[in-house]
Amino acid sequence: MQIAFAASECAPFSKTGGLADVVGSLPSALAQLGHKVTVYVPRYRSTKLENPKKAVSSITVPFDDRYRFCSVLDGGVRSGVQFYFIDYPPFFDREALYGTPLGDYHDNAERFDLFCRAVLEASKILGTPDLFHCHDWQTALIPILLETLYREDPAFSQTPCVFTIHNLGYQGLFPPEVLPLLMLPWDLFTMAKLEFYGKVNFLKGAIDAADYISTVSRKYAQEIQTAEYGFGLEGVLRARAATLVGILNGVDYTEWNPATDAMIAANYSADDLSGKAKCKQDLLKEFGLAHDTQWPVVGIVSRFAGQKGFDLIQHVADRMAREDLIVIALGTGDRAYEDMFRRLNKQYPQKFAVKIEFNNRLAHKIEAGADMFLMPSKYEPAGLNQLYGLKYGTVPIVRATGGLDDTVEQCDLATGKGTGFKFKEYSGEALLDTVKAAVVAFRNTQKWQQLMRNGMVQDYSWNTAAREYVKVYERAKQGRPISIAP
Repeated sequence: MQIAFAASECAPFSKTGGLADVVGSLPSALAQLGHKVTVYVPRYRSTKLENPKKAVSSITVPFDDRYRFCSVLDGGVRSGVQFYFIDYPPFFDREALYGTPLGDYHDNAERFDLFCRAVLEASKILGTPDLFHCHDWQTALIPILLETLYREDPAFSQTPCVFTIHNLGYQGLFPPEVLPLLMLPWDLFTMAKLEFYGKVNFLKGAIDAADYISTVSRKYAQEIQTAEYGFGLEGVLRARAATLVGILNGVDYTEWNPATDAMIAANYSADDLSGKAKCKQDLLKEFGLAHDTQWPVVGIVSRFAGQKGFDLIQHVADRMAREDLIVIALGTGDRAYEDMFRRLNKQYPQKFAVKIEFNNRLAHKIEAGADMFLMPSKYEPAGLNQLYGLKYGTVPIVRATGGLDDTVEQCDLATGKGTGFKFKEYSGEALLDTVKAAVVAFRNTQKWQQLMRNGMVQDYSWNTAAREYVKVYERAKQGRPISIAP
């Protein structure tokens, strides 16, 4: 099967979150299964390409005010996957991918309309796929265009589209006047299509237009059909329930594996945990903390946002500081939470350490050197860091939501079963009680090491997810509902 991916980011070329990891890993897993996969991504200022050649010199994209002309760069073949980059500097040669600290770029609708149209036009030249696989609101116009302006285009008459929701909280909301600007028909502005409380909702339109919708864990696929997690689209999603599936994200174990990781102080495995202590010492040194502590280190690598449960941490942080533990946090995000960690570091310098930055090397060191990994998310579509934590013997402490609930099994120290600690109630008290329970369990070295090994032998490789996606692709081509095995 020939599959074309379209996404707004892709590791290692561009990244703000887990979407980039998925688009960087799933295509190669599909290629290993024998499929021909092409990935289309914008070329941003941060995208590093060595001597790129133009695969398509000029593509015309119409707008109401004027035509715009972009090109397609050949990014070459990596792990059996062909990469192409849509190049239009006025839209993509910017400091960040989506906006500034003050908010989203004002022309994001135009930016990603150009990207989507360019992907469709480029694919007619570079190879029409059997299926498009699109990701998040930035590519939502592809299924919408296939259902409207491109419906009569013979190149796409038999081309279905699978659309993956990585985070329903980001929907692509714009004022109605964006429709004529993007040369889209006004009849899309209805409750059954793109209209959403007086605005245009790109994501809603894609949910309606795509042949299949997927999201990144089974639990999240259920949650987004409820008012609590549906962000106003729960009814639209329930209407598509027969073609909505949840497929858990995988992990690239060539990058995230303590037995082979070149970024950590010492390698180790479930059979030989001795290197873990060296990684812990190295991590403490990296953050300027005492090396000889017997306290557990709780790691956090995250975007600092309310969705990630940082309001819970804020509520109980001062009481956490009284426990026998050390918290090491890495990330960027909302200024309030950045300032919270700065305050905690200043007030409790040997209990809370933080670096306000995105740093992949430090992320590896935290996964390897911490004893526990904290993810108290309000909602979490899939989550990757808890999967990294499992592989690195860094026991996850998570709220039981979305992919966190799917992948972390509550530990039972009496039987030696389980892989981590979970709490359900979204409250600071529930978080603190669970952290305390983990600290108590940590004192029993033998049982703790069993808990570590339980997690380290779990297999969340991309191969399983890729096979499930192939089932979806095949059903999308046949136009029939699918049942994903439990």
